[in-house]
Amino acid sequence: MVAHDALRQAQIALSHGSGAMPALGFGTLIPDPLATRQATKTALEVGFRHFDCSERYRNEQAVGDAMQEVFRAGTIRRKDVFVTTKLWNNNHRAERVKPAFEASCRRLQVDDVDCYLIHTPFAFKPGDEQDPRDEHGQVIYDTGVTLVETWRALESLVDEGRCRAIGLSNVDLEKLQEIVEAARIKPAVVEVESHPYLPEWELLDYCRRQGIVLLAFAALGHAMEPRLLDDPVITAIAQRLHKTPAQVALAWAVQRGTALLTTSVTPSRIRENFELSTLPEDAMQEIRDGMATKIRFNSVVGTGVPGFIPGGR
Repeated sequence: MVAHDALRQAQIALSHGSGAMPALGFGTLIPDPLATRQATKTALEVGFRHFDCSERYRNEQAVGDAMQEVFRAGTIRRKDVFVTTKLWNNNHRAERVKPAFEASCRRLQVDDVDCYLIHTPFAFKPGDEQDPRDEHGQVIYDTGVTLVETWRALESLVDEGRCRAIGLSNVDLEKLQEIVEAARIKPAVVEVESHPYLPEWELLDYCRRQGIVLLAFAALGHAMEPRLLDDPVITAIAQRLHKTPAQVALAWAVQRGTALLTTSVTPSRIRENFELSTLPEDAMQEIRDGMATKIRFNSVVGTGVPGFIPGGR
């Protein structure tokens, strides 16, 4: 599936939309808007051409400001940057989808997006509150809309031409199959937590058969315990190949045929995470066979409620 041997330039073909998604993506889940703007600008300058955003992150404006600053400088063109953003849970009703999409475009300062994802398969109470809760502090879900109905609204966005590709996020295999079977336009992308501690082989195999790109978030485990980058298998490979543990984990992700997201506000880390090179086959096999830890760090796939804010790198 990877179109180039040079991992940092690898692209994965999409079943519809903009042709291909750059395998190396920069995630913009950064709480501080000023840090978001600077990190986005740094990522563009380093070489990232794929940016993953969401209305939920509340920083699309900062991402847009950074992109526009770089575009105005003339060194990078909008058409060379793959922009993804996501529909949040309080906007699942069909009549709310297009206004939410258009609001994201305005904040990002783009006329269209390359990929639009349903952030989670869980619908929350419609309205302006992103995290609606009852008097007991429990999330108020919306039982008046189905995921298929929300998907139909995304298909309409593709028909109108401002959204090139559509997909899902934080879904399990069963939910993905439900949408694939019902869809007029099948998902081009599925964004899920995935890393060597959560390889999602069954989901990846299904995506391959369906021509769907698996986009891995938390590709480095986001500095949570147990720390993926301290795993002895990863560190031994890194030492042997004169790479950093992060570069090993990210190269593994690209070489097995997934796209990935990595997030940092530290310029040296942003550069490190882009400067990948191919792992030998024995290292790929060591990671597949030699890592006993199995863990999901983010509970969002079961609740629709974000499980963490990325830490550390």
